[in-house]
Amino acid sequence: MEHKTEHRALTQLKKLAQAENLVNDPAESWRVGELDDSSVKQAAVLILFGVLDEVPATHRQGHVADDLDVLIVVRAATLRQHAGQPAFPGGKVDPEDLATASETNKPVSYVAALREAVEETGLDPSGVEILGEFGEIGLPVSNFSVTPVLAWWNKPSLVAAQDAKESALVLRVPVADLLNPANRHMATVKHGKSVHSSPAFTVQNAEQEFVIWGFTGIVLDQIFTQLGWIEEWDSTVRRPAPGYEKK
Repeated sequence: MEHKTEHRALTQLKKLAQAENLVNDPAESWRVGELDDSSVKQAAVLILFGVLDEVPATHRQGHVADDLDVLIVVRAATLRQHAGQPAFPGGKVDPEDLATASETNKPVSYVAALREAVEETGLDPSGVEILGEFGEIGLPVSNFSVTPVLAWWNKPSLVAAQDAKESALVLRVPVADLLNPANRHMATVKHGKSVHSSPAFTVQNAEQEFVIWGFTGIVLDQIFTQLGWIEEWDSTVRRPAPGYEKK
């Protein structure tokens, strides 16, 4: 029987999954406002890495295999919050997630993140291996406390936007292309006299260009940094985040 060698990225991600916190920036220059503890809501997102589909990476990266990708959902332009923004699949923890977690003895973040990913992308959950979760990250702009759940796609399945009211597009983005210094900058958002910034990644697909920024950009940047995958890039390049060009 042929022995299949574990993908190098999977080995590295398993080690990373043991970290308690992913984002631990005391300056938190990206955060806008504070959480309202009286009404904060719990949420989870699925950070799903896997082997590339038929669309190859165009950038060659020494630390990352050419066949590695990550699953990204582009939110519908009609949403009240995060409209048109690329993000990890995920969402609010529902009562049904709490019940399922209790019945299966699994962390509720695992249950919620995977359920939302199935609802948004149509992926087959049986092909997903949950590696672990990181500490909660507060998002005051929507008053969510979000748990990032790290996962590996053992058996990739076809994915596509399932509900046009929620998602416009589902992308399998080559990680090597995200790490290309030419695709990196700092995205800025101005609130009054304050300017908040986050790492950003430009993503090209056959139809259009997207910018991954905000929470998703921060989490990707932290993962890539902790894994030692980062290529040197010019963090002094600053551009307004999409939708904030004239604010």
